Amino acid sequence: MLVWRICRARYAGVAASGEGARLFGGRWNSRGLSVVYASTSLALAAVETFVNLEPNLAPDDYVSNAVNVADSLAMERVEVKALPRDWYRSRNEKLQAIGDEWVRSGRTVGMFVPSAVIRGDWNVLLNPAHADFPKIKFQEPEPFLFDARMFR
Repeated sequence: MLVWRICRARYAGVAASGEGARLFGGRWNSRGLSVVYASTSLALAAVETFVNLEPNLAPDDYVSNAVNVADSLAMERVEVKALPRDWYRSRNEKLQAIGDEWVRSGRTVGMFVPSAVIRGDWNVLLNPAHADFPKIKFQEPEPFLFDARMFR
């Protein structure tokens, strides 16, 4: 299975570390826990990145990474029906608790989580501390440009 990440070119070398999520936390993890966020399509990765950009400022220093997660690697899924009703509105400590427990448990190398940006689509969390993480292959980054019309 291919999943995708988009990040600034200067961070491409540490895209597999989960360092940004560790430093700042995210929807599915608390600060202090390393998690690699990815999306099930390049388009979803673009939208997930776009919603965090400065309005009217089209960046030109982003890259995409295709990430190959072998089908043989153990994954799990968070079901939307098990989440609080407004899970998609903002960072929610209950979501962070789900992700934190998953990371700490080491049950699986990856976990599908619903996208808050495009409901019905899925993102993938990858646990860099999991024993199977070295089996995940990050391909060489490719330049990624957002369409200028997105910034009008």
